[in-house]
Parts: sequence; structure tokens; C-alpha cells
Amino acid sequence: MLAENILIGEGTKYPLKGVLTLPDNLSVPVPAVVLIHGSGSSNMDEKVGKLTPFKDIAEGLARHGVASIRYDKRSFVHGLKMVRDKNLTITAKEETIDDAVLATQLLKSDSRIDSSKVFVIGHSMGGTLAPRIDAEGGDYHGLIIMAGTPRRLEDVMKEQLAENLDQMNPILRKIASGSINKMLKKFDGMYDLSDEEAKKIKIGNGTTAYYFKDMGQPTVAEYLAENHKPMLIMQGAKDFQVKADVDFVMYKEILKDRDNVTFKLYENLNHAFVNSVYGLISKAKQEYNTEQHIGENVIADIAGWIKTVTE
Repeated sequence: MLAENILIGEGTKYPLKGVLTLPDNLSVPVPAVVLIHGSGSSNMDEKVGKLTPFKDIAEGLARHGVASIRYDKRSFVHGLKMVRDKNLTITAKEETIDDAVLATQLLKSDSRIDSSKVFVIGHSMGGTLAPRIDAEGGDYHGLIIMAGTPRRLEDVMKEQLAENLDQMNPILRKIASGSINKMLKKFDGMYDLSDEEAKKIKIGNGTTAYYFKDMGQPTVAEYLAENHKPMLIMQGAKDFQVKADVDFVMYKEILKDRDNVTFKLYENLNHAFVNSVYGLISKAKQEYNTEQHIGENVIADIAGWIKTVTE
């Protein structure tokens, strides 16, 4: 396995450090993946607690002859700079999509990569955005969606906050519920607002209602309806952030007539595709602070699917 340091967006306002991971003994151009982060700010390994999902995937795929590119998320490196820019209204495009397209272009320009066999692996919100990234310049051979959701982001957030409240002790629940409900009310009637009106509603941490409005229209289902490329939809059955019995089922329903879509459900895996420990959203921090790595079965499924759709 070879690991080379790279720079995404060199010469732009927001350069990002990354790593290109290549299989050993390259003799012909190889297939490759671009790894797209979930929500929040994270480094190129998508580190959360003691987990490093993107590092696990990159190194695992290299052993199977598949290259990858991963990089620090823009909000992880330049978050404060973005928030302070009075001329910038942050959306998924500025936070995620633009850099994903730049990373893809860098990957496709490398002579060691088969540019006709480049895929996107989107995890969590990265999976939700994968069809949009493909449509807005990614132009991948196929899409791999890990723990994504076809639902609107604010709906998933509302569900997660409600579950978290339910799992709190009564005193903490009473303290937290007021501020949470106040924040959630900001989503009421959001899609009836003009873009300029939505931009004025602050949700928190430099995010506005327009961020969610932009994410929610077109819907994921609408992007998927226009995308007929091969897809691999992966989900952990013990995921407490997006749900196998809701989100995974929705993907199956939306894509039920496609014969080039593969679905993989892993019985004891959580949102990070490692073994479930506590299984409660209120114990997410403890869950992700248990050191684990993505299993070879998950890596082999990704590599095997890539091989199948590129033969």
C-alpha cells in the first residue's frame, strides 16, 4: 500500500490536506473511490472518538486493488474563516460538494487511476449528498451510500433530538427541551420562505435555515430518480442515527425497480460500521470512544461490488 500526501483546492481560499492511497505493485490503472464525510467537521480519517472509518476503508480497499482519496473537510480546517466571511452563506455546496468535485478531478487526472472507474463513497450525510455530487460535477461510474438517508436533514435531526430527550433523566430533559423546541420551531414554514428570508434565520454554529432549505429541495428521491448508475446501499441494523427500518427501507422503495442497485444490511453494526456497543443515541460518545475498526466483511463487500460493476 502506498500513501501520498495531496492538496485539494490548491491555490483556492480553502486548500485541504488529504491522502491518496494506492495499492502496491501497480502495473495498470486501477479503480478508485472518493470518500465524502458525514455532517459536522471532521478530518480526512473521519475521526470520531477512537474510530477512523475513512482510514479503515482506504487502507482496506488498497489491499483489494482499489485506490482512494480522502481529505480534511472544509469546515474542519476553515470553519471559522467561513463563518466570518460576511459574503458567504454556507450551504452543502460550499461545505462539501465543491471539494468533492475538486478531489474527483484530481483523482481522475492521475495516470495510475482508471478515470472511467471512479466511484463515490458517501457516509451519513455524505451518502445523502452522493447523488447530488454526482449530478453537480462528480460524474462517477457508480455510487456507494453508507448510512445515508433519503429524508430531509431537518426531519432526521428532529427524530434524533427527540430520541435523545427521551433517553435523558427527567431533570435534564426538562432543562434541554425548552431550547431544543425553540430551535426546532425555526424550521416551521421554511420551504415557504424566500431564499433571502431563510438566510436571515440563524440555526446555530454559522448555519441558517437556508442551509436546510437548500438541502431539502430537490429531494434525495428526485436526484435518485434522475440517476441510473450502479449503486451500493449499505446500512448497519444497529445504527441509531439513521434507521434500517426507516431510511434503508426508503432507499429500497425508491430504487425498487432498478436491477443495478445492491443493498447490504449488517446485523450488529452501528452508524460507523463497527460493532454496536450501547445502541443508544444518548450514549453516542461512549459508543464511538470504544476503539474498533471496520471489519473485512464490509471492505470486501465494497471491493467485490466495485469489481462486479467494472468488469
